[in-house]
Amino acid sequence: MKANISADYSNKELMADADSYSYRRLMMTFGWNGKLLRVNLSNKTSTEENIDIPFLKKWLGGRGLGMALLAREAPPSGRPPGKENKLIFTAGPVTGTGAPGSGRFSLTSRSPLTGTAFDCNAGGMWGIMLKKCGYDAVIIEGSCQKPSYLLISDTGCSVLEADGIWGLDIPSACSGLKKKHGEDASVAAIGPAGENGVLLASVITDDGRSLGRGGLGSVMGGKNLKAVVLKGRLKVGIADRPGYNYFLSETNKWIKANPITSQGLPEFGTPVLVNLFNEMGVLPAYNFQKSHFETAYRISGEAIAETVAIKRTGCRGCPVHCTRVVRGRSGPEQGPEYETIWSMGPQCGIDHLETIIEANSLCNRLGMDTISTGVTIGCAMELTARGLLEGGPRFGDREGLLDIINKMAHREGLGSLLAEGSMRMAASHGQPDLAMQVKGLEIPAYDPRGLQGMGLAFATSNRGACHLRAYMVGTEVLGIPKRVDRFSTGGKAGLTIFSQNVNAAVDSLSFCRFISLAVSEEYYARILTAVTGEQFQPQDLHLAGERIWNLERIYNLGCGFTADDDRLPPRLTGEPVESGPSRGHTVKLDEMLVEYYRFRGWDQKGVPTGRKIAQLGLEEFLC
Repeated sequence: MKANISADYSNKELMADADSYSYRRLMMTFGWNGKLLRVNLSNKTSTEENIDIPFLKKWLGGRGLGMALLAREAPPSGRPPGKENKLIFTAGPVTGTGAPGSGRFSLTSRSPLTGTAFDCNAGGMWGIMLKKCGYDAVIIEGSCQKPSYLLISDTGCSVLEADGIWGLDIPSACSGLKKKHGEDASVAAIGPAGENGVLLASVITDDGRSLGRGGLGSVMGGKNLKAVVLKGRLKVGIADRPGYNYFLSETNKWIKANPITSQGLPEFGTPVLVNLFNEMGVLPAYNFQKSHFETAYRISGEAIAETVAIKRTGCRGCPVHCTRVVRGRSGPEQGPEYETIWSMGPQCGIDHLETIIEANSLCNRLGMDTISTGVTIGCAMELTARGLLEGGPRFGDREGLLDIINKMAHREGLGSLLAEGSMRMAASHGQPDLAMQVKGLEIPAYDPRGLQGMGLAFATSNRGACHLRAYMVGTEVLGIPKRVDRFSTGGKAGLTIFSQNVNAAVDSLSFCRFISLAVSEEYYARILTAVTGEQFQPQDLHLAGERIWNLERIYNLGCGFTADDDRLPPRLTGEPVESGPSRGHTVKLDEMLVEYYRFRGWDQKGVPTGRKIAQLGLEEFLC
């Protein structure tokens, strides 16, 4: 796989004679910067490389750009990812423009937890600062001889020793780095979990935004890299400022007109979903043994608003303000999202709000994915209840929950086993079917037995079980873009594919998924055109999303994955829900998969056909 990226140093003499900051600002393109930074930690060197516009237009940015770079930089292999693994940070063309929900970025690598190609996505200031440093991407390769951190600005890059911050939790490390490099710096760091190679380790920014899933924090830790600090002054160019301003105004109108983005999310945040899904019988409990939690009202969005909420906030420039600041044990802190409330609550048989808030805080300080952490603990609790895990945590044990989180992050005792994730833990005790996972990634907070499309989305997700690759709750519950029968399999393959393709494009533009609740693909195409000056139609975004999805699939096939990995745990396909609104239902996966592969243009084994590969221009990625 040969990289189609040119290292163009034709202007070296000019840059040597001119002020670098002024020159880079003068040469900035619209939307994209047309630059990537390559950092080799082993020899502490960095180089700038040009990325041409056709390449950027093909892959958009963010998730798509990260995946294309990964496939070329670290070709797929049947071996587990090792020291040759790379970390690729990417921003989208609209990142840093100030458009609502556009301040996001991606981190792409091969996951040590799943073995799949993997990208995470987060908001806040870090992605904006990456663009202000003048780059669309940063590729990090090699490893540091001793604990270090990376400092990147619009004028240079340095690998610095992490004396005094290695071993610190994430807030302390970020605080120390901002004190040293200025409060205007943006920091993405790992905590003790990443340093200790926990396979659930995350990367978290100084403003609390998490690149949570897949264990990419352990990839950073394996490179002896504590943090990446950014300081930039450049501005993102906008080709059509009047057109951009018009669409910006329209976006705010659409957000205000949508009841979810103007009322539900601003008032309660994502925890507004707790009571809704519990009443529908799709809120998993006790490691998916149940799909209803009797005391869910105690930990709902309404309960948070009434008892512990202090204020609401959000990402820079976004009017939705979906984040809650709540009272924690040590003062105000960001409150848990819906997924975390579930994973630390019903999944573990706990209905104590303060405990869930503290568990969320612990994971954020130590640097662990709250979803996979809670699901793994819930699995351990079921093993304990069955008498298969001596000394393990027990359902409903509040202090036991907090204790095992600490032990997981530091790999102490039983915590070291749980630090490997639910798939490895359950298999080591002869009970692989008790791990609620797909491709090694723990299933999030939706019981697919009551949401057939969500079951298909979990099974076919390239990175493993993920609710965001195709948020079928949108159509099966919220009626976006249209409401369908959640118990029916009819039409779910087509809707899932549509959602997967659109979301791949949205992640690549680096928009927040919540904005999609209020706008259409037409909006994304038109604002992308206004920002970059390149012409985009909605069908171009659909095609780009399909291309990205298929490249992820091709990469995973090269890593040894097959259609046999597009499966759900037997509990979800073979054990009907015993009570509640979803009573008697299982996921009818097989009948949906046949149609899914056919609609995708794949063969019966889930392999993209030659015709599909040619249609999407992916021939160069065939090994």
